[in-house]
Amino acid sequence: MNRSARAFWLRSPGLGEIRDVTLEGPAEGEVLVRSLYSGVSRGTETLVFRGGVPASQHSAMRAPFQEGDFPGPVKYGYLNVGVVEEGPDALVGRTVFCLYPHQSRYVVPVSAVTVLPDSVPAERAVLAGTVETAVNALWDAAPLVGDRIAVVGGGMVGCSVAALLARFPGVRLQLVDADPARAKTAEALGIGFAPPEDALGDCDLVVHASATEQGLARSLELLRAEGTVLELSWYGDRRVALPLGEAFHSRRLTVRSSQVGTVSPARRSSRSYADRLALALDLLADPALDALVTGDSAFEELPEVMPRLASGEIPALCHRVRYAGPEDTA
Repeated sequence: MNRSARAFWLRSPGLGEIRDVTLEGPAEGEVLVRSLYSGVSRGTETLVFRGGVPASQHSAMRAPFQEGDFPGPVKYGYLNVGVVEEGPDALVGRTVFCLYPHQSRYVVPVSAVTVLPDSVPAERAVLAGTVETAVNALWDAAPLVGDRIAVVGGGMVGCSVAALLARFPGVRLQLVDADPARAKTAEALGIGFAPPEDALGDCDLVVHASATEQGLARSLELLRAEGTVLELSWYGDRRVALPLGEAFHSRRLTVRSSQVGTVSPARRSSRSYADRLALALDLLADPALDALVTGDSAFEELPEVMPRLASGEIPALCHRVRYAGPEDTA
């Protein structure tokens, strides 16, 4: 039996539209999921919306269930929470997370969905993919008890990293951002805040997530000798100048990349992608993380909302998308 659905597509850079979709299945080993919420990760998704994915990264940047190709037409996204309507008896009626684009219903293999813990509400679970990125980053960074740490860049990824670092005992932690409004987010997460010019130096570790040249340069300045900057920013097709002269070599500083596309080498032999996502969902039991969801809108409004997110008119961290009830999506 065929089923109808609606999906958000980027028709061309800067121009989105909602398309009707006809679904088949589910077949054996698959589930049909009705979306409750999806999330717009403002950094990556608005870069995609603007057409800023460089040609060399078209393959690496593909989302798990992406359709089409960059720069468009393309169906892109990876933060979806829904209810299983059809599939194995053990899953029907369960609320699940899936790395799926913005679509009202979809069919995926059973292995692609993860059941939410009872302690995590569906509204918060849209953060799972970003918290998973933070988990991988901290596996890469390997912070120690008592470290002096700054997170430069108070966007969705930076705040997720800071929220997890706040649980480490004895750390001196600051969220650093040029936007004074991020102080309120830092307060909700229980961590200190500073503008770049007032940030505390002598850091063992700086996690950089501002996606700006100035933020990366400031991150290097905040390090102690032999300290490390963990670079989480995605610059797309922009070139970034880095001050590798001055005291960079004499202080033996390190800049290290981290990316969620592969499990950190520190855990690759003992953790799978599924393990990493399950851990992220468990960590979302903390209601303080609700501070990372800074706005929401209806699915039907996405063609008008995405340009406003991309331009910064809507200054979101995670923007949550609401879907209609089952009586409206049949």
